[in-house]
Amino acid sequence: MTTDVASVGPAPRPVRRGLAHRLGPLPWVAPAALAILFVFAYSMFELARQSFQYEDAWVGFENFSLVLSDPLFRTAIWHNTLLLLAVPVLVLLALLVAVMLFETRRGIVAYRAILFLPYILPIPVIGVVFGQLLQLNGALNGTLDGLGLGSLTHDWLGNPQLALWTMGGVIVWKEVGFGIVLFLARMMSLPEDVYESAKLDGAGFFRMHWHVTIPQMRPLVIFYVISEAIVMVSWVFNYVFVMTNGQGGPGTSTVVTELYIYRTAFQDQAPELASAAAVLLFLSTLVLIVGFFRVQRADGGTFGD
Repeated sequence: MTTDVASVGPAPRPVRRGLAHRLGPLPWVAPAALAILFVFAYSMFELARQSFQYEDAWVGFENFSLVLSDPLFRTAIWHNTLLLLAVPVLVLLALLVAVMLFETRRGIVAYRAILFLPYILPIPVIGVVFGQLLQLNGALNGTLDGLGLGSLTHDWLGNPQLALWTMGGVIVWKEVGFGIVLFLARMMSLPEDVYESAKLDGAGFFRMHWHVTIPQMRPLVIFYVISEAIVMVSWVFNYVFVMTNGQGGPGTSTVVTELYIYRTAFQDQAPELASAAAVLLFLSTLVLIVGFFRVQRADGGTFGD
């Protein structure tokens, strides 16, 4: 059997990819990347440089030593650590409410909007409102007195033993809506046949969600845990500043690292020490971010998997 060479034709030429194709999306993201690099990288460089100086003289790690030996800074770190206890509370509340809405379905859009509303409210507004509600003569204690529950009234923001926990409760009230919407959206995207199979196998409410729903949401739960841990470590300044008039009181009962940095820089006029404290706060936040990506890589999936 012979092959007609003429019918075969010339071999196809390799397609030459142009420069634009080889660069891909790089030209489009380059302007934004350069802007971010200039704003953040330069700022971080200046912050790090100032943390090693005092009046333009190089002092090495002396600023860090002074900050770490400051009892107020250690108190602020301890308060941020205590606020981390709110993270598991947030996860449990968000999962519980999301599961209840997922099972109910009726009115889910309205409930979801109501529960998400606190999350989109500005923190200063929340701080002012709750600062008024939780005063000794505020609306909360007035309501408790009116219901005959006067024994439950407290000076929620004026008692050093209660102030930090009260503030943590306000943060939970605001942040839980994000977790509810996040988890509920993931639950509604899960295949229905998995739940049908679980019901046919005799799985009850608790067993079905514990063994079916939660394992498939693990990457999303980890993301929520890390993001809320970052909030408790480095995003609570506005709450404390507004609700305590920038003092972190009563006494030092609600001083957090961000407030310590602010007071050191602008009230104590010690920008070098504030820079050192800011670098330490940045490193602690970076550890959380790196930890999240390592766990995510170990899972080998994305949020939607």
